[in-house]
Amino acid sequence: MKTNALLKSALLACALTIPLAANATALVYEPVNPNFGGNPLNGPNLLNEANAQNKYKDPSTENLGTGSQSTLDQFNTQLQQAILSRVASSISSSIVGTDGTLHPGTINTGNFSIAITQVTGGNLQVTTTDKTTGASTTFIVGNGK
Repeated sequence: MKTNALLKSALLACALTIPLAANATALVYEPVNPNFGGNPLNGPNLLNEANAQNKYKDPSTENLGTGSQSTLDQFNTQLQQAILSRVASSISSSIVGTDGTLHPGTINTGNFSIAITQVTGGNLQVTTTDKTTGASTTFIVGNGK
């Protein structure tokens, strides 16, 4: 009985050491991302996965849309923009001549002061100053003469 078990163990060891025929094929890399040659149908799925993992929120868009402002706040914002647009139009019509050129001078509104001055080369410098904060912006334009 002991020799029989020993014989079976020896036969099993021999069987395991006999090389078996192996079938193999070449491995071929196929990218998943369409940007690198993958299937274009993978694009939307990859984008959805990336968006699901994205925890970054753009601070410039946090106060936009209907979810963050009430209808009344949206209306007030639009009304304010429309009034500022009309004020800017009336100011620009008073500093631009009928021939389309800017005229040097200063225009004062409630919160802003706009100074147009002649600089070198026939150009004009436009400086807008916020009277409440003192902040100002400046740009230079050609007078077009």
